[in-house]
Amino acid sequence: MEYHRITHIEDPYFAQMHALMQQVFPAEELLEFNLWADPLQDPGIRVFVAVEESRVIGATEYRYYPDLQIAMTDFTLIGKDGLGIGPFLAANRMADLRQVAAEAGGKLNGMFAEIYNPEQSGGLAFGGVKAMNAVVRREVLAHLGYRKLDLDYVHPSWQIDGEAVHGLDFCYMPIDEAGVQHVEAALVAEFLQTYYAILSEKPESWYQMIEGLKARGQVELLAI
Repeated sequence: MEYHRITHIEDPYFAQMHALMQQVFPAEELLEFNLWADPLQDPGIRVFVAVEESRVIGATEYRYYPDLQIAMTDFTLIGKDGLGIGPFLAANRMADLRQVAAEAGGKLNGMFAEIYNPEQSGGLAFGGVKAMNAVVRREVLAHLGYRKLDLDYVHPSWQIDGEAVHGLDFCYMPIDEAGVQHVEAALVAEFLQTYYAILSEKPESWYQMIEGLKARGQVELLAI
């Protein structure tokens, strides 16, 4: 299995990855094909695919924020069960992030991720891939060390229509620090404002969530 980075939409593996995403993810979580052109050329956005016999069978997108010394896993995509794609992507992602952080002269304190709440996403088939089921994915994140933030989470739709997307939890995984029970609310607010700055249209509920975070000192980390 090859860990291949995609940096432009002309890469033939990108078309395969985007098609796979359309099979697995709901429309509000997807960016249109052509809108990927600029993000892929951003050196801070790292998009990798797992390739086997010239076929994309998995993918992951993530980024490291040197000013915050925090990373974000945008998505992990497994195209077929039983091939070890998840562990392959997780191991390569962590190794790459540690290298990126070291090259930036910093460290990796933790990583954020969004995860579907099974109670609110039961109607999503996720392309029929069992590993992508919300229940399975939550267990995987829990084993990796993620915990969900005590937060009524909402995020803007990637269709850039100003709609609020519910049904997800926002999670955090401390790196090399055992026993962390809280995250600074100001860090969460700053991160989310930075992360979603690319979306021009955001729902009022998102702004209310950000203001609520700014009024808090810390956000408790709960079991997923």
